[in-house]
Amino acid sequence: MAKTISGDCCSFCGRSSREVNLLINGISARICDQCAQQAFEIVKENLAKSGSRLGLKKEELPKPEEIKAFLDQYVIGQDDAKRYLAVSVYNHYKRLLQDLTKDDVEIEKSNIIMVGATGTGKTLLARTIAKLLHVPFAIVDATVLTEAGYVGEDIESILTRLLQAADYDVEAAQRGIVFIDEIDKIARKGDNPSITRDVSGEGVQQGLLKLLEGSIVNVPPQGGRKHPEQKMIPVDTKNILFICGGAFDGIEKKIAQRLNTRVVGYAANVETAKVDRNNLLKYITPADLKAFGLIPEIIGRLPILTYLNPLDRSALRNILTEPKNSIIKQYIKLFEMDGILLSFDESVFEFIVDKALEFKLGARGLRSIVEAIMMDAMYSLPSTQEKELRVTLEYAKNQFEKSDVNRLQAGS
Repeated sequence: MAKTISGDCCSFCGRSSREVNLLINGISARICDQCAQQAFEIVKENLAKSGSRLGLKKEELPKPEEIKAFLDQYVIGQDDAKRYLAVSVYNHYKRLLQDLTKDDVEIEKSNIIMVGATGTGKTLLARTIAKLLHVPFAIVDATVLTEAGYVGEDIESILTRLLQAADYDVEAAQRGIVFIDEIDKIARKGDNPSITRDVSGEGVQQGLLKLLEGSIVNVPPQGGRKHPEQKMIPVDTKNILFICGGAFDGIEKKIAQRLNTRVVGYAANVETAKVDRNNLLKYITPADLKAFGLIPEIIGRLPILTYLNPLDRSALRNILTEPKNSIIKQYIKLFEMDGILLSFDESVFEFIVDKALEFKLGARGLRSIVEAIMMDAMYSLPSTQEKELRVTLEYAKNQFEKSDVNRLQAGS
């Protein structure tokens, strides 16, 4: 016989008002706080699953111009790379939504590779676009990858990260996007055959081929070697978009050699005069990637090649203050949380940019310099009653000169 629910009991679990912390009355039913919490978790989980399956219509997709406009709020410059990235992501969305029943035309995925010096914004672009996406997104570092059986991480760990980002929803993960950072660090160490295996270079490239092309890979949900008894999860990489980024330090020499050998005779001086020697990356081709050490098979599976411009003085100056999460805005926020109003003289920004150009570390150099200038203030001011700090050029110079950053730069 069913239990009769009295007027002061939860309509879901039957507990009385004396057994629960709170009983919420409705028009014809009641719910206790514990059942309400459980119901919230169930709704949250189901909404997450339905959203992760890309429950969008084509007209609701962010257009390439909208994606670039979003990136512009956080990343200064790099218009070419933003355009390539926006189009690739937009086409990835359309590919997921295509109706294969209408015709036999199947859109192939367009994996992308971005080349640019350190500190130009490759990883920042990836992290920023992840905020906009409606599909699972994972960022992995290629430097830790080795062939199976060697110290390091297996290639399959890339998909483990994507599964974690999708909350182990395999269907959602199979529609995701993966950014592989430092792809240049797995370049072939040399063309000469050796008795030792290149387990963190060409071996990793060979292992990546099946992921980039599209195949069913058995993925260890907790990482491969530490839990050999775990049940593998099959993941189809056919619809996973891969974006690769790397500094490719020294590839400019390969580009210069190729440009110089293209012209012969009297036309040589005319043609080479048109080349921008300060930004050779704009002339990069797949042949240069092959000369650097990427195998032809992996280059063929990364059909879209784009570059990031080196940061000049004006770009560094804008990066310092313009983006939504600019370095200066971050420090102003940090001091604001302690009730301190932080301000900078304009000449301080010029000083920071000058030092960043000396370091040649791109945007990362800006953070190191600002940190060196603000360290003493961040240490002492929270313990005082000070409510305002104005950073002048003289203060910035004095703080920077006595910092470890300045000593490192002076000794280099």
